[in-house]
Amino acid sequence: MAIAIMGFAGTGILPTAGGQRRTDRQWPIFGGNGENTHYSPLTQINHSNVGRLEVAWEFETGDSAKGTEMQCNPIIVDGVMFATSSTMRVLALDAATGRQIWSFDPFQEKGQRPRVRNRGVTWWSDGRESRIFFGYRNLLHAVDARTGRLIESFGKGGRVDLSEGLDRDAKGLSISLTTPGVIYRDLLIVGSLVNEGLPGAPGHIRAYDVRTGERRWIFHTIPQPGEFGHETWPKDAWKYSGGANNWSGMVIDQKRGLLYAPTGSASFDFYGANRHGDNLFANTLLCLDAATGERKWHFQAIRHDVWDRDFPTAPVLITIRRDGRMIDAVAQATKSGHVWVFDRVTGKPLFPVEEREVPPSPIDGEKLATKQPLPLLPPPFSRQILTEEMLTQRTPEAHRFALEKFRKVKSNGQFAPPSFEGTIVFPGFDGGAEWGGSAFDPNSGMLYLNANEMAWILRIVPRPPQKKQLNGRELYLRECADCHRADLRGTPPEFPALAKLDQKFEAGDLHKLIRQGMGRMPAFIRLETESIDAIVQYLLTGKADVTVETRPDDSPNYLKYTMDGYNKFLDHEGYPAIAPPWGTLNAIDLNKGKIAWQIPFGEYPELVARGIRNTGSENYGGPLITAGGLLFIGATNFDRKFRAFDKRNGRLLWETTLPAGGNATPSTYEVNGRQYIVIAAGGGKSGAPSGGKYVAFTLKR
Repeated sequence: MAIAIMGFAGTGILPTAGGQRRTDRQWPIFGGNGENTHYSPLTQINHSNVGRLEVAWEFETGDSAKGTEMQCNPIIVDGVMFATSSTMRVLALDAATGRQIWSFDPFQEKGQRPRVRNRGVTWWSDGRESRIFFGYRNLLHAVDARTGRLIESFGKGGRVDLSEGLDRDAKGLSISLTTPGVIYRDLLIVGSLVNEGLPGAPGHIRAYDVRTGERRWIFHTIPQPGEFGHETWPKDAWKYSGGANNWSGMVIDQKRGLLYAPTGSASFDFYGANRHGDNLFANTLLCLDAATGERKWHFQAIRHDVWDRDFPTAPVLITIRRDGRMIDAVAQATKSGHVWVFDRVTGKPLFPVEEREVPPSPIDGEKLATKQPLPLLPPPFSRQILTEEMLTQRTPEAHRFALEKFRKVKSNGQFAPPSFEGTIVFPGFDGGAEWGGSAFDPNSGMLYLNANEMAWILRIVPRPPQKKQLNGRELYLRECADCHRADLRGTPPEFPALAKLDQKFEAGDLHKLIRQGMGRMPAFIRLETESIDAIVQYLLTGKADVTVETRPDDSPNYLKYTMDGYNKFLDHEGYPAIAPPWGTLNAIDLNKGKIAWQIPFGEYPELVARGIRNTGSENYGGPLITAGGLLFIGATNFDRKFRAFDKRNGRLLWETTLPAGGNATPSTYEVNGRQYIVIAAGGGKSGAPSGGKYVAFTLKR
């Protein structure tokens, strides 16, 4: 039987052909260990000496360009660090020096390199050979961990096509893998990132043989006829609905053989007239038998989601004290600013849950759930409703602008339905909690997480009517306006404006970008060449005189309404239109169900120069905690800081400025008796400058 390092997470020992391996001094898995606690027992760097940290080495990937990011949480095994670049080169570096050992590039085409979001890789070994698994677009790759060469015997020439094997035709639909899979025995289990619009691929969870790439099991997150939950969808929804996907990662209780996988919303995110019902298993924490994919239990946090309330991060396996006894539990943070805690085996919530009656939708064709669950403890770590009293007072002009804008929309807290006027979603589409995840201290029962405090405006608008012939503008409105808006202004920087593209692209390059996708934009491989050409002509010239024959979409994928873009609630100068904090760092005592401490997290350098400090800011990437009493985190978008806090009280102990924003989760490890902390400095979030370095720190000798 194959023995993988994941199977011994928490013990600190991995049997190998050569003896014993100390995993407690490494970072062999995304999230640090098999419980995904982001916790290290290393103590060489601690309260007393963290101020002596200095740069040990830097590695420049050379792949950064405007708008690129590096979200990778590096793994470290036997003194080798495995990581990815912003364009998805996979790297093996000497963890003590940063020297490159090998590099593998899955991009085999000529032309502009794609911008790719990737959060890491998966390592597996049976003691004789070691493999690195990673996703690039729709292809799951396996390479030799020692040489960086493709394992030709895996799948077809070293790759498995994730658009196949879904028990449904997904040809032409966008699907990729951005968060590493997990290992159970000889299985690699993966989720997927799919298009949040329609048509979209289903987010089914699959397990593959680590040696051959053969699919061993599949769990249909959009249930098929005869399967549990099928009745919570229209009877044929399994044929056309998309989403309900695990994009944020998963975790396995290796001892019990239980897989915990959180899922996202069903497609389309904001209007569900074609998916009446609760829509199991969207917005659900699934507990599956890791060996077979059989459902053990589930908990659906949002029924019939129309707010994009995905479970945004992998859960954490914890042990907490309740009524004088220790209970193995699983904790899941949410975009809405809550932490759910369940018994790992039974799925029973360990804190009280309220079933809250919620209002109906004002949008014709929509049928929302009448009740939604919310945990009563721990209390929310993010504010839950935006009122006039909470608007920005940064300047009188900013307040007047925010107030005028606020009075034109609706703000009624959690589960306020989307509207034509515009509805405040707070916390916003990016949380609350986000993909960086949580850290858990097994000694204190404390859960640490960073959070965004940003309001967004969700506005429903009519979709262009169907016609047999469409010109370039009409095709743009049908395919692109959801994100880039009808007026081409977009909602920068996440969804850029498309004006003056003729100064940036030739027609052929823009056609290729639309066909293949880039970054957050899906690949439009389902569109005919003529349709893409018509869109390209409109974007480059403003002309819409090319008409394309189209067959009106009589499937449930055509919806009467869409949304007018991803709109942050900002003031006239582009700062959040709400009162600070705009980002927080939180410690939650899960033994007691209480918030232990909460501090503003992040700053805007230009505001600091004007004397405006401790505002908090948007932040992406998670925390790392150590037995040395420290919490390390980058994450903040604009100040490029990497910080160490006292995990007991949130007091800042050390900080440095990175070459670019550290929007990634750091890792720690020991090599040759020295402890290191490493983080990806890729920047690129929310319009911040991009970078391409990994930076490692150690104590000054």
